[in-house]
Amino acid sequence: MAKIVFAMNVSLDGYVDHEAFAPGEELFRHWIEQVRSSTASVYGRRLYEIMRYWDADDPAWTPDHHAFAQAWRDQPKWVVSRTLKSVGPNASLIDGDLEPALRKLKTDLSGIIDVGGPVLAQSLTELGLIDEYRLYVRPYVLGRGAPFFAAARPPLRLVANELIGEDAVRLTYIPAQ
Repeated sequence: MAKIVFAMNVSLDGYVDHEAFAPGEELFRHWIEQVRSSTASVYGRRLYEIMRYWDADDPAWTPDHHAFAQAWRDQPKWVVSRTLKSVGPNASLIDGDLEPALRKLKTDLSGIIDVGGPVLAQSLTELGLIDEYRLYVRPYVLGRGAPFFAAARPPLRLVANELIGEDAVRLTYIPAQ
């Protein structure tokens, strides 16, 4: 059985905004390894459309950018959307009832299924499907953006913390039971 994990970079004031701060080299390499080691990803429409950037090579990319793109392309993806009619390579569309689709993925797969996007993570939290939250806290105060936690969560329990790179602290929480 797979574990569903919601992990994203987050500002000190709790916001997710991919355009507001980019990871440093060491944190970016960490994300490459995270994508390589995950079994699959589930994205909401908005974040999936942003991530489609990695589908086409850019001559200006560094070797790390190419490595991330390859890891992302190789990973099976499911996209939750009622508006998209099709998705790109190595991706499948979930356009119906979210709960049975995700429960089936969780049962059928092993390893880690990454969740992309705070709105989707909120829906999965409400269904009791998120097993772990990984906040990569960065030293930025944004005052705007999408909140990491889109709504109230059940109590969480800190199970790990780790400094990654020059300025990121990964806090790992699980639902308190």
